[in-house]
Amino acid sequence: MVFQAVRPPRLSDAIADQIRDLIYEGALPPGTRLPSERELAERFDTSRPTIRAALTKLDQEGLLQVQRDGLHVADPMADNAPTSLATMYEGHPERFDDYLEFRLIIEREATYYAALRATSVDRENITRCFERLMQLHEEADAGAEAQADADFHLAIYEACHNMTILHVVRGMSALLRNDVIHNRSRLHPRTGYHQLNGQQHRAIYEAIMAGSPDAARAAAHTHIALVREFLDEMQKATERLETSLRRMASKAQLGQTDQPPPIDPE
Repeated sequence: MVFQAVRPPRLSDAIADQIRDLIYEGALPPGTRLPSERELAERFDTSRPTIRAALTKLDQEGLLQVQRDGLHVADPMADNAPTSLATMYEGHPERFDDYLEFRLIIEREATYYAALRATSVDRENITRCFERLMQLHEEADAGAEAQADADFHLAIYEACHNMTILHVVRGMSALLRNDVIHNRSRLHPRTGYHQLNGQQHRAIYEAIMAGSPDAARAAAHTHIALVREFLDEMQKATERLETSLRRMASKAQLGQTDQPPPIDPE
């Protein structure tokens, strides 16, 4: 016979499925503390042993971690690419351009889909992050502004409604924040950069709010490309300075000066 018996899923499995979906959808981001077993039992209208079985299953999948104050959502990417990437960049700042290129590719598409798919809740979140960013932009608080900058971009990744993009970037969130802080600390003093940066964030925000995916993608591309251009020019200026310093050090060791050689009177 082609027919097989159908067994309904266990309640604990159904609860685990629901919590797992919330984690992968980003509704329960890494670090979120789950309610107690008693609270979950009340919310799901079931017994504590059933809740315990569901949580045990999720813990075995590596989606939860025990901390002093209870169960927290684990970072699904914690033992994956981000750690090795962070190690790869240590002591090799020249490799960071690869990360900026990655952001250029991913961010322009994520921004495109955010403009296309953002819900009213997403728009409120992006607006809240943008207004906070603009407030700190006017106050010229580089450190706090960098954190708000990263929050704004993460809100856009959430609004693109692509779980793969969201979790890859969420797993790399520390790298994103370090990138933003590092870039701002170097670029903030440069003439014109601060104003251009604010204008570009506004262009991204307005394109998403207008539901214009092509304009949003173009604005995101322009934003990351500007950062790469400024950083590349700064790197070249640093290399030129180091070349000049080596040349002067070499002349000093050889007893040379910048004065022309004496002219033989004969």
